[in-house]
Amino acid sequence: MFRYFVLLCIGASLSAAVFGLEFKGQWQQGAVLLGRVPTGTQVEFMDRSVRVTEDGQFVIGLGRDAKPQAIVATIDASGKRQEHTFDVAARDYNIQRVTGVPQRTVTPSPEQIERSRREAKMAADARKVDLPLRNFAQEFEWPLVGRITGVYGSQRFYNGEPNSPHYGIDIAAPTGTAVRAPAGGVVTLVHPDMFFSGGTLIVDHGHGLSSTFIHLHKILVEEGDHIEQGQVIAQVGASGRATGPHLDWRMNWFGERVDPSLMVGPMPEQKPAASKE
Repeated sequence: MFRYFVLLCIGASLSAAVFGLEFKGQWQQGAVLLGRVPTGTQVEFMDRSVRVTEDGQFVIGLGRDAKPQAIVATIDASGKRQEHTFDVAARDYNIQRVTGVPQRTVTPSPEQIERSRREAKMAADARKVDLPLRNFAQEFEWPLVGRITGVYGSQRFYNGEPNSPHYGIDIAAPTGTAVRAPAGGVVTLVHPDMFFSGGTLIVDHGHGLSSTFIHLHKILVEEGDHIEQGQVIAQVGASGRATGPHLDWRMNWFGERVDPSLMVGPMPEQKPAASKE
């Protein structure tokens, strides 16, 4: 269970504090905000009615290029509507250059483009679900310990050609390394070999917050499975569009791509390998 605080920083709506709208998290691009409102209050954000638990908990997410201001609307039990405006801090993103990617993946054929569009729709559909799970409120953990080789929001150039921004955290690890669930949830997508992302797994944590794990070597769960935090769910691989074995961990709040690193603390130190006698 997480603790909430009333947000009173610059740019926060004073009416939010008076009304009892509380958040945990920083208002910045890519952030996930965990909120609480008085029981019976409705919440709206980005033209969406936000699911709220019986005790007033909810979650919202801000995309990579979120606008400078965000508006959260609340409707109390009497029907009174209020809008609360928050300033959203901009972030600087890294530029990365990746060489050695097969040219066929840099310039896909028309057939490959059509395939990737079908697969992207599958993933998008899996992220549309709004399950009444409360795992979104857990303290998230790293899915594995390793060297971070790619960060959220960076612009990548493959073989010198610009590509879409990177929306995940890349963690280098040998093929077969166990991937553990950062929080509990329900498996909403399992695909063994997508064109771009290879072995792909999506776990829904509830209220629109989901984790995506890609380039997997093996997936150890099935669609519809209920999983627990820390459960081994997959193995690291280099499938799809990857130059070496690593885990690409991504998170979404519905269609908004959020930054997984903001949900966890610093990467733990790797334990040295045991010496052989």
